[in-house]
Amino acid sequence: MLKRTLGRFLRQLWRLVWRGVLLFVLLSVALVLLFRVVPPPGSMVMVERKIQSWIHSEPISLQRQWRSWDELSSNAKLAVIAAEDQRFPVHRGFDLVELRRAWQANQDGGRLRGASTLSQQTAKNVFLWSGRSWTRKGLEAWFTLLIETFWSKQRILEVYLNVAEWDAGVFGLEAASRHYFGVSASALSERQASLLAAILPSPRTRSASRPDAQVERRSQWIVRQMRNLGGTGYLQRL
Repeated sequence: MLKRTLGRFLRQLWRLVWRGVLLFVLLSVALVLLFRVVPPPGSMVMVERKIQSWIHSEPISLQRQWRSWDELSSNAKLAVIAAEDQRFPVHRGFDLVELRRAWQANQDGGRLRGASTLSQQTAKNVFLWSGRSWTRKGLEAWFTLLIETFWSKQRILEVYLNVAEWDAGVFGLEAASRHYFGVSASALSERQASLLAAILPSPRTRSASRPDAQVERRSQWIVRQMRNLGGTGYLQRL
């Protein structure tokens, strides 16, 4: 009797789990398809920052204005690719070359390197929370596969530039351009774009308008990489 009851319970639990998984898959695919044509209303990072401000009783005003692909500076598009993911046009969401290098560096006892692509960063920013748990990394991989399947490279970069965090409460290229330089996202110069890309590893502790020596060096490196890639004509590969 107990064995039959336990078996029935396990079968019901199994059905419940699979229904939950199926529901998650359908909802995640539906969201990705929706955001293929509709601008995301925000990002999970924005939600996270707002919750943190409530917990710590530190009010924060979120700044963000969506801008379409044609309204975003080509300099900024190229600067972000040069700084973050130079194989962005050719990989399928995961840069295996950088992953191998990061793994080797870690095995050799060096500093742990990041190997996150722009696709992974977009998936994380829009759909997930911050952190390094295996659960979050698994979900990041899932959403990365989805956006690489259903979005164009141009759409991925467009969304990334509109949700990336550039200072406390400053999200998206339009808000960042006005916050640091007083210009629109379409008017960024090569230098301004490189400075914005240079602070992305730590946007809340660095400034694009008042760069320290480290940001300045990284900005100059990014400009060299932009030119090595062939200038803004490189964007045609998207």
